[in-house]
Amino acid sequence: MQIKGLALVMSVFVFAACGGESQPAGESAPAPTTETAAAAPAAAGAAVLAPATGTTHEIKMVGDEKGYRFEPANLTIKTGDAVKFVFVSGGPHNVAFDGAALAADAKSQLDANFGSQRMAELSSLMYMTAGENITISFAKIPAGSYPFNCTPHLAMGMKGVVTVQ
Repeated sequence: MQIKGLALVMSVFVFAACGGESQPAGESAPAPTTETAAAAPAAAGAAVLAPATGTTHEIKMVGDEKGYRFEPANLTIKTGDAVKFVFVSGGPHNVAFDGAALAADAKSQLDANFGSQRMAELSSLMYMTAGENITISFAKIPAGSYPFNCTPHLAMGMKGVVTVQ
């Protein structure tokens, strides 16, 4: 089981390192920001980042002697609120929502609400250091259940649900 977990984590690093365009030596591409992601023109009918208008709730990403988990694993919020996922220990961690469980319009809007911290559809960047975090807006997200997980630790049960009222 540990070998499979290690293989999964290493695969994520390899795939993450393979993408992107090359830059001349000494130059680096500017990091995208929430503002530039929101300002980018959207394709016809595509969702754009919707800023949170309500309360920001916090969920911790933890890995320790008790196991890998989100604290709390289940959270109920209102449309317009945001959820801040904070790396505490035991990484690497990310936040990934289950697209198969979502209606197309909800999926599109939630994906857009990752902003510049999106690595793949409905999935955040990998976080390696305690204190790193991602805040995901639930503005324009319809009521319902939104299952999420940490991809590297899914096999170890690191998952939860955000319920939007």
